[in-house]
Amino acid sequence: MPTAVKSPAESERIVVTGARVHNLQNIDFEIPHNSLTVVTGVSGSGKSSLAFDTIYAEGQRRYIESLSAYARQFLERIEKPDIDEVTGIAPAISIRQRNTARTPRSTVGTSTEIYDYIRLLFARVGVTRCRECGTPVGKDTVDQIADTVTSWQDGTRFYVLFPLPQLEGEEQIAQCLGDLKRRGFGRVFQDGRTFEYSKPESLLDVDFNRQAYVLVDRLKVDDEVRQRLIDSVEICFHENQGEVVILVAESNAGAGIHRFSERFECKKCNIRYEDPEPKLFSFNSPFGACSRCQGFGNTIDLDMDLVIPDKGKSLIEGAVNPWTKPRYRKYLTDFKKRAASASVPVDVPYRDLTAEQQGFVIEGVRKFFDYLETKKYKLHIRVFLSRYRGYTLCRECGGARLRQEARDIYVDGENIADIARMSTAEAFEFFRDVKLSPMQAEIAERVLWEIHTRLRFLNDVGLQYLTLDRLASTLSGGEAQRIQLATSLGSTLVGALYVLDEPSIGLHPRDGLRLIEILKRLRQLGNTVLVVEHDAEMIRAADWIIDLGPGAGENGGQLVFQGTLDALTTTGASLTGKYLNKELRVPLPKERRAPRKQKLTLKGAAKHNLKEIDVEIPLGLMTCVTGVSGSGKSTLVHNCLYEALKAHINGTESAPSSGRIEVNPKWIADVVLVDQSPIGRTPRSNPVTYIKAFDQVRELLASTREAQSHGYTAGSFSFNIPGGRCETCQGDGTVTVEMQFLADVALVCEECKGMRYKSGVLETLYKGRNIYQILQLTVREALGFFSSVGRITKKLTMLDEVGLGYLRLGQSATTLSGGEAQRIKLASHLARDTSNKTLFIFDEPTTGLHFDDINKLLVAFRRLIRAGSSVLIIEHNLDVVKSADWVIDLGPEGGDGGGRVVAVGTPEQVSRNRKSITGKFLKPVLKR
Repeated sequence: MPTAVKSPAESERIVVTGARVHNLQNIDFEIPHNSLTVVTGVSGSGKSSLAFDTIYAEGQRRYIESLSAYARQFLERIEKPDIDEVTGIAPAISIRQRNTARTPRSTVGTSTEIYDYIRLLFARVGVTRCRECGTPVGKDTVDQIADTVTSWQDGTRFYVLFPLPQLEGEEQIAQCLGDLKRRGFGRVFQDGRTFEYSKPESLLDVDFNRQAYVLVDRLKVDDEVRQRLIDSVEICFHENQGEVVILVAESNAGAGIHRFSERFECKKCNIRYEDPEPKLFSFNSPFGACSRCQGFGNTIDLDMDLVIPDKGKSLIEGAVNPWTKPRYRKYLTDFKKRAASASVPVDVPYRDLTAEQQGFVIEGVRKFFDYLETKKYKLHIRVFLSRYRGYTLCRECGGARLRQEARDIYVDGENIADIARMSTAEAFEFFRDVKLSPMQAEIAERVLWEIHTRLRFLNDVGLQYLTLDRLASTLSGGEAQRIQLATSLGSTLVGALYVLDEPSIGLHPRDGLRLIEILKRLRQLGNTVLVVEHDAEMIRAADWIIDLGPGAGENGGQLVFQGTLDALTTTGASLTGKYLNKELRVPLPKERRAPRKQKLTLKGAAKHNLKEIDVEIPLGLMTCVTGVSGSGKSTLVHNCLYEALKAHINGTESAPSSGRIEVNPKWIADVVLVDQSPIGRTPRSNPVTYIKAFDQVRELLASTREAQSHGYTAGSFSFNIPGGRCETCQGDGTVTVEMQFLADVALVCEECKGMRYKSGVLETLYKGRNIYQILQLTVREALGFFSSVGRITKKLTMLDEVGLGYLRLGQSATTLSGGEAQRIKLASHLARDTSNKTLFIFDEPTTGLHFDDINKLLVAFRRLIRAGSSVLIIEHNLDVVKSADWVIDLGPEGGDGGGRVVAVGTPEQVSRNRKSITGKFLKPVLKR
């Protein structure tokens, strides 16, 4: 029974009665309003079912139901959760541990709305500078021209003119002059002389092949001239599409021509520019996007990383790869002669050449490929060219994505592309200290406040290392979730219910403390925050805790505890409470495996923020890669080590920036990346199919006398192909009815009654059970049922050993959590006999795992190592880090401040390294 704790007043809480979603066992619980509530429990205990499939789903459903039937048909249709009653629920916002961005146009700046405010800022207070002379570009207004002219010395005589268009032929000249005369203009001005229309013979002296002007007025600076000057300027603007020429007579100071224009152009270079407006700075708009790359920032072009793969080589050593081919060596000989005349050394490593010298080499390479382009009607030339092409930075915009006119506009010396390349921390400092004129500051005050607020929230949630132009599709699930959280904070909503899915995932312990403060701030705004979480510090910071269990699957879904932290740590019923009060703990290993001579070396890893680092990974051990958020862990392991090692094993080439692998082939035979992607995206995929045990189960049924008498094969017991499956529901067990603006209704198939198979197939029994009944067994029940079939129990045992004994064999993959999916993958590898000499890479395997599940996970890792494998883990969880044999700590900070190896050694050695931030948090854990 749950511990009795004093409850909030009914009007100040969400009360749920009879929740039966998924494995929830008809439970009643409550969530105080304006509080931080944490839902915890072992993996599979029903946390997500409670938070997302019950609370969030009901809050979202009620909002959608409040809309018209017409509007509802365009929105996500949500089925009513299986509950008796919910009272006090607020409008719900879900922030999940998932990155849904797939478009290459979405960036950190656009997804947080920061870039939209920056576009508005540049449109309103940006200063356009001429790309030729660098002078500010602007429009001249009538009043500005009048102010300029009237500021001249009294008595200054001047002419108000506008240029005649270029005229060709006597007929065209006569027609133009006639039009001007009809509009009231009677004089032409050229070379200081005035020619009257009333004296046609004088017009013969005008050289219409050179610039001539129409004289609008002759004036003198005095107190009365302003209004007449304004009238004359307006006439010029009207007659000449916005241009006026003021010619000061030679007898006056400042004699000469003064040009003014209401067009947006440089007065010195006569280059026209676009009026600044928000869409000019949008790379998602055809108006603002670079015309070459269409706003993507990159194009398929010559990839210099492929042309010059090893920057450490000189030209004569073969730095330019195409010129090392026998057919094209003569081009290297010719280029060396040109390089000598340009004083470009050919015996110096390419990376040590100056920028100008590298530019000379690149120009030579481009000329070589331009020549080959003329020969690409030949097949072998096309094949050769394709080897050196790839996605590279757009040559026109340099990756800025915007047209030149947008990049000509500046705010405090920076254009919008410069700002987009800044990290959120750098951008925050720039906008905090930005220098604006008093008028600009008044215009930009509100926009700057919005930018400051959002950038501060991004920094506060530990994303200070992300650049604003970082593609949203490259973010991890944790980073994407924290961006959503920062965006929600920026919107300053009040009275909402926020439901978050393990926001601490991907966060270093240092950044985790900052996240807790953010969630408290969200609560203080007047919101209710509901968090599914396992992090001990997050649980300790909660106002209210809901603990589910006691086990997982069918053994879970019960309310073990709800109340405050003090009550949780004193109750004996809660497994979570026992870990929090240190009654239970993840133990330190009795001894650590020492590194042997077998090791894997990665040299020169330089992708993203990595600083050409060298890393040694001892084989046959459990190694943890740690570091603060953004320090380069995923880049090192995924983009460098995994890619380079995979290429090394397959005998292919990897990107030069991935680094070079050095390892004895006898020590490592394969590399396997085990991530948290789903094991299947349809209800047809399930644990027993993924671990390849379903094939043996079907073969077992097909071998029975009953099956053979009916001619059934193993395929007859598959619900994925025609034969034995029910064709009415095509093996799904349910039939979906489209309800337009209501949620789709899934009805149990009337033909097979939800059993997925034809009646004849269901009559085939093995040990008294048919195929449907076998799929309904849990893993532990199946171990007993198939005890005499070793090839099946061997695979099922692995599922049980990684803590998934509660799963049903036929449970849909779509109902599995990320942690469960990852452990199913782990079990499938444990079940194989081919894990010897394999490097297994795990990316934050503790996602979704309770303290008790981590113990089971560590046991599985040790089993892999005993089988002759090596385990490499990206992890922040200190219980896993302290259990590792070897630790590689990156940092010291995130983004440009990271990408270096800070500390290497055993957990104890790293904890003593004063430069390691991880070591500071690891030290007290090791002492305990």
